[in-house]
Amino acid sequence: MGQLTVRALRAVLVVVLVGTVFVQAGMVWALVSGSDPEDKSLPLTPLRVMTILGMVSVQIALVCVWRLVTMVRRGTVFSHAAFRYVDGVIGAIVAAALVWFAVTAINAPGQRDDPGVTLIMGGVGVAILGVALIVLVLRMLLAQAVARDVEATQMQAELDEVI
Repeated sequence: MGQLTVRALRAVLVVVLVGTVFVQAGMVWALVSGSDPEDKSLPLTPLRVMTILGMVSVQIALVCVWRLVTMVRRGTVFSHAAFRYVDGVIGAIVAAALVWFAVTAINAPGQRDDPGVTLIMGGVGVAILGVALIVLVLRMLLAQAVARDVEATQMQAELDEVI
């Protein structure tokens, strides 16, 4: 991975991390201050809590991706240590999907006249879970690559003994 790619990705990760912290701070401030500019038509407190939890899942994924990028840069990504971070990304995506389903459930009573919105939101949740499945497939590919790397190292050691 090139230096420009690593720097660009890290810049994006930092911007998203700062953005999620900013959103969390706003949600916490709204919860603590009790000032609610809305018209009380939606249950905003649960939605704010769900937003905070959603931002936590995004932040976990960001940290795990940062660590994986570091491992790629160092050339150590094809090791068993990488699985911890890939599992973290998968867990964060699943958590985000669960938060999204909770938001959908909170929003559903207000959509009685237009249930299509709830169906679309449910579809988005399923799509988020689909992303988790894609990352799971990529984890399986990483497992195969690690196994091949270990096998190649063993074969090289055997070849060195013969020579």
